[in-house]
Amino acid sequence: MVHTLSIPTRNENLLHNLLHLWEESVRSTHLFLSEKDIAALRPLVLQGLSGISQLLVYSTEGETPLGFIGIQDHKIEMLFISPEAMGQGIGKKLVTHAIDALKVSSVDVNEQNPQALGFYEHMGFYVAERSALDEQGKPFPILHMKLR
Repeated sequence: MVHTLSIPTRNENLLHNLLHLWEESVRSTHLFLSEKDIAALRPLVLQGLSGISQLLVYSTEGETPLGFIGIQDHKIEMLFISPEAMGQGIGKKLVTHAIDALKVSSVDVNEQNPQALGFYEHMGFYVAERSALDEQGKPFPILHMKLR
């Protein structure tokens, strides 16, 4: 089930659960990041989860989050799936909902995450540009993708 969460419904417990999900997901997909990199990103992710305009969470019947997507200005800013739930179509459901309901048209992907690149290409995105550095100025190239 996909829930749209408005800013007032975000609470400390939800943000903690999503931050934990983010970290588990990053550890299984972003193998190029060091422990120091992950620690430095953690407060930025929490800030992003708190302030992003659209946050969609895919959860179980018991409300355990299995994945989430954050959208700002028709752009996917974050998409993370729990490692135990990867390959079950959750990312596809979240992205499809974001495209159909929220008119998403772009996403940035770490070049060093070929799994994400392949996923977004499968979802209809193509690489429009490349940046050599990420938003923090680190040497993690970013692929700027657009929806076909």
